[in-house]
Amino acid sequence: MQGFLNIVNGLSRRFSIIAAISLIFLMFLTVADIILRSFRMPIVGTYELVAFSGAVAIGFSIPATSWWRGHISVDFVTQKLAPPIRKLFDIVTRCLGIGLFILIGWNLIRYGMILSRSGEVSVTLQLPFYPVAYGVGASCFLQCWVLFCDILKVLGGKYE
Repeated sequence: MQGFLNIVNGLSRRFSIIAAISLIFLMFLTVADIILRSFRMPIVGTYELVAFSGAVAIGFSIPATSWWRGHISVDFVTQKLAPPIRKLFDIVTRCLGIGLFILIGWNLIRYGMILSRSGEVSVTLQLPFYPVAYGVGASCFLQCWVLFCDILKVLGGKYE
C-alpha cells in the first residue's frame, strides 16, 4: 500500500511542478506585457496565453494541494463527532469527491475530444484548446486517486 501512496504522491508533485511553471510563466508574461505596453509594443496573444496558463496552474495544482491538505477546511462541526463517526464522515465525503471528479474529468476529456475533432483554436495565436482540456481532465482523475489514498489513510489510522 505504501508503494501505491508513493506513486500517487509522486504524480501529484509532478503535476504541481507543471502548475508552478505555468504560474511563473503567467507572471513573467504579464509583467513583460505591461512593460512593453508602455513602449507601445504589447505582446500579441497575451490574453490567450494567460487564460491557458491559468487553467493549467489551477487544474494541475488541485491534486497536490489536496494531498498536502492545503485547502481550507472548516471542521469545527466534525471535531465534535465521535472518532468512528468522524472516520465515516471522512470516507463518505472522499467518496462523494471521487464521484464529482470522475464526472468533471470524464466531461473534460469528452470536451477535449470534441475540440480536437472540430479543430477549435484560439483567435489570435491559433493555439488548440484540447490539450488544456485533456490535461485538466487528467488532473481530475489524479485527484480521484488522491482522494482514494485519503480513504486508505483514514482506514489505516494515518489520516490526521
